[in-house]
Amino acid sequence: MATRRQLGWEIAIVLLLSLGQSAVYAVVSLVAKLTAGRPLSQQTATLNPSQSVRPYLDLTYQLLGIFFALVPVLLALYLLTRDRLEPGRTLGIDFRRPGSDLGWGTSLAAGIGIPGLLLVYAAAKLGLNAQIIPAALNPVWWAIPVLILSAIQNAVLEEVIVVGYLVTRLKNLGWQLWWIVAASAVLRGSYHLYQGFGAFVGNAVMGVIFSLFFLKKGRVMPLIVAHSILDIAAFVGYTLLPPSWLNWL
Repeated sequence: MATRRQLGWEIAIVLLLSLGQSAVYAVVSLVAKLTAGRPLSQQTATLNPSQSVRPYLDLTYQLLGIFFALVPVLLALYLLTRDRLEPGRTLGIDFRRPGSDLGWGTSLAAGIGIPGLLLVYAAAKLGLNAQIIPAALNPVWWAIPVLILSAIQNAVLEEVIVVGYLVTRLKNLGWQLWWIVAASAVLRGSYHLYQGFGAFVGNAVMGVIFSLFFLKKGRVMPLIVAHSILDIAAFVGYTLLPPSWLNWL
């Protein structure tokens, strides 16, 4: 096992290569929105934008983005393996309990998704959030499969790094339970700040729930399932719903 100092540097490097970096950009994006001279509620935050007007070049960019976003996950798993912490069992990333993982994941998605929609609505009404556009790909045949892959990539990246890896490493450092939960939750909320303050609060609450679940159950797979369901519903639903429904929502 690495020393405390080595673990501290390791955590910093992994986060700065992944979601810590995203958090820094999210803060800058929020500051830019707040100083743009328009209310936050009149601005937009676009997820999954198109990268090119040329369909197959756009597809190439999308797939490369998904692939390289997962490289920090491989790094985190490698570092745990180096210290003889088998990721499959330490983080619960395996397929030994598919029924249980699916059941817990679906329940978590339902329990978080419905209140989350109400929070987004309230934040929008209070002017605390930008208008979120979950998907802005061109209308091409591969848009839905790519959005599904993007949703799964988000789930794997966030749950492995922010919950499985970070919670495990902070426990290795001897942090107290609630400091661990708070660190994970604040990080999760921080890299959503580009969407607004409501997104920070909602995702921080989600972070508390997910961290506590992992500390109790020792499995990341249900969290990946839950996060995938939520993002697939948001990305694909936004793409497939008729414009009249979207305007009403």
